[in-house]
Amino acid sequence: MTTTIEKDTKKLGWELWEKIGRPKYVVAPMVDQSELAWRILSKRYGAQLCYTPMLHSQQFVLSQKYRKENFTTCSFDRPLFAQFCGNDPQTLLSAAKLIQHECDAVDLNLGCPQHIARRGHYGSYLQDEWELLERIVSTMSAGLDVPVTCKIRIFPTKEKTIQYAQMLERAGCSILTVHGRIREQRGTVAGLADWNMIKAVKESVSIPVIANGNILRFEDIEKCLAATGAEAVMSAEGNLFNPALFSGLQPHCWKMAEEYLELCRQYETPTSFVRPHIFKIFRPALVVHTDIRDRLGVCKDFDEFVKLSNELKARLIEDETQNRNFGTEAEPHWVCQPYIRPPDPSQKRPAREDEA
Repeated sequence: MTTTIEKDTKKLGWELWEKIGRPKYVVAPMVDQSELAWRILSKRYGAQLCYTPMLHSQQFVLSQKYRKENFTTCSFDRPLFAQFCGNDPQTLLSAAKLIQHECDAVDLNLGCPQHIARRGHYGSYLQDEWELLERIVSTMSAGLDVPVTCKIRIFPTKEKTIQYAQMLERAGCSILTVHGRIREQRGTVAGLADWNMIKAVKESVSIPVIANGNILRFEDIEKCLAATGAEAVMSAEGNLFNPALFSGLQPHCWKMAEEYLELCRQYETPTSFVRPHIFKIFRPALVVHTDIRDRLGVCKDFDEFVKLSNELKARLIEDETQNRNFGTEAEPHWVCQPYIRPPDPSQKRPAREDEA
């Protein structure tokens, strides 16, 4: 049974949505990738709301070192939603209380589909435990000074997905992000997100809804908003390969790399975060300049990242000057662009129950 919530959490959700400016462009919570430097870069180029990387609630409570390394913010970092994962209501509440006054809302990760989430019993592997989720959301909502939000994946059927969203709303969720893929859709079998499922959720709840999935280019945004009726769109991969996605620009790769690395100097960033960002920003260029790709793969020093970025910049300027384009006419290899994941022909999307 759902714990009674004295707060009007639906009203809180809309009040918060108005307070933070009714954002349309949202950067997803990404493990080791939506850190402070990246959030600031994304906001320079149109992002209106960002999430922290997923934070492990138990580690956050027990380890000051973990908190210091994994949660940093500044005055330019708002609005900000802090995301936690876990399966114990009191631990999640205790973790969130430590930073609730440094963010605008606390988000519960119910969408992570990775095997580590299954082993840790969190993320999308809680989506069948509705009684537990009711206790988690209601406990956090009652105990925090900021609204509680949730990020979920869909079920194979529309009916169960709607019931799931409504249960979370009743428990105290004030804003809901819906990733339009089922738990089994990940990696090479990610496939397309189902915007119709997101629309069904939006029409069945009375809190703000953020649509997540299939946002690779700027023109996808309005298509998604029109198809789903959601208040906003969230991007993960699209933002990683082009941090200027929400501005409608496709800037030179090296410009984004330079700005990001400069922010990393200003806001100390672990090299374990820096490397994947540089790989993704320069992805189309590294397909051509494979020797630099190999050197980036073993680079462990920040100054070496800067050096390699500058070296690649010089090569790309020469490529552009000489019109040596190994990409397409519309998207040469020296500009940021989405990564279109090739389908694995040996894999198929798991059938929905209503397709069986």
